[in-house]
Amino acid sequence: MRIILVNPISRRTQGYHTIGSYMPQLGLQVLARLVPDGHQVDILDETFGADQTDALLTRQRCDLVGITAYTSGATRSYEIAATCRARGIPTIMGGPHASACPDEVQLHCDSVAIGECDEIWPTIVRDANTAQLQPRYQGTLSDLERTGLGGGDQLLQPINGTYDISAIQTSRGCPVGCEYCSVTLFNGAAIRRRSIADIIAEWNQTTRRFIFVVDDNFFGVGRKHGEWAKELLRAIIKHGKKRLWFSQTTINMGTDAEGMRLAYKAGCRGMLVGFETFNAEALKDYHKGINRHNLARYQELVNGFHRAGIAVFGGFIIGSDHDTPDTVADTALAAVKLGTDIIQITNLTPLPGTKMFARYQAEDRLLAESFPADWERYTFVETVYRPKLMSARELDEAIYELRHAAALERWVWKRALRTLLRTRSLTTALFVLGMNKGWKRMAKIQAPHDERRFGFLPRKSPRFQKILDSFRMHLQARWTAPTSD
Repeated sequence: MRIILVNPISRRTQGYHTIGSYMPQLGLQVLARLVPDGHQVDILDETFGADQTDALLTRQRCDLVGITAYTSGATRSYEIAATCRARGIPTIMGGPHASACPDEVQLHCDSVAIGECDEIWPTIVRDANTAQLQPRYQGTLSDLERTGLGGGDQLLQPINGTYDISAIQTSRGCPVGCEYCSVTLFNGAAIRRRSIADIIAEWNQTTRRFIFVVDDNFFGVGRKHGEWAKELLRAIIKHGKKRLWFSQTTINMGTDAEGMRLAYKAGCRGMLVGFETFNAEALKDYHKGINRHNLARYQELVNGFHRAGIAVFGGFIIGSDHDTPDTVADTALAAVKLGTDIIQITNLTPLPGTKMFARYQAEDRLLAESFPADWERYTFVETVYRPKLMSARELDEAIYELRHAAALERWVWKRALRTLLRTRSLTTALFVLGMNKGWKRMAKIQAPHDERRFGFLPRKSPRFQKILDSFRMHLQARWTAPTSD
């Protein structure tokens, strides 16, 4: 049997998915590795564009199409499924959106897979091969260490492009349980680890020199998690091929000097930290207790990353019930003063299946409710609900001002130089340079779409001027203790 696994992409997020590098859809590489012998499997990733999709999904090329999608890609997923079904090709859809909205998915696909599918995927393939594909499959939260699951086929490239970095996952699950996040719903609250031996074997299989370690919480939130992470880092140092990489973690990692030192030695050059906001009440509403308890220590913890030579990729969300249009400019300025090397500010987006989506739906605050067409608007770059202290339009315009300033100012090289001064690491500064070049490129790609949508160019208002000031404040930060490269 010939199988094609598809990663569909929303068409409303110009540049958002490819701001710097082509990153694997690791879930599809994981499933590809688990296909039983005797079957052929390919990946079709619309990150590289959708122009080849119709030509590749034909009855002559495939007998089963598997689709995975985040919510923003659901609309496109259903279009692909309709094309396949018209051609007599069975379709099955899984991933976060399918797990949150299985009844909806079942209206468009022959089958739906709910939750993590590692253990049930071979059964799905066998059922499809004997024309006995079931309408619904329920996955389980696997014991990754015991089963050896969770690893991907690192050598498999899409049939419509080539990834230029690798992706590896060492653990699944997150105990933080933020109100807006679907990770805990999909992967569970307990952090489940793969065996270190399996991770190192996959690490050494990669052919790319840069890796995204896709864990939602690399360091974890307690002593036990932190010790395991350090054990893994020691193994990478001792047995792993030399690779540079970045991952995602919580702010508490900045307190562990040993963990930071090991991470840098193992090749880590950046960590995405979800700061979300500088507002304690908003953090409380988000159920982000670990940040709320460390809010007063943000500067100390960021300095901890920098002392170790690791850049901080700061994630911020605007749109809480405490935010106003001025919050975007205030957040950008505060993030730069904090020393954040890469800044990502996105619209708060209530995803289906989350507590926030249910609450906003109950309060009649959702603006984008014409499903499934409106799922394509749940992209983190558009406000799809009614904020309390501003209109959705005001929030979108404020973030538009941010993107416009990012596209205008000559800030990228200056920020990389500031990172070099703070971390004393050339490779970290180059990582920051590459990420910020991509972010600025995304802002430029988005600019004409923004101008058509809003019908104006941002004026030199005090709010816009504050945003410009944040992009110009790059070399005013004090140095941290030096590290070696």
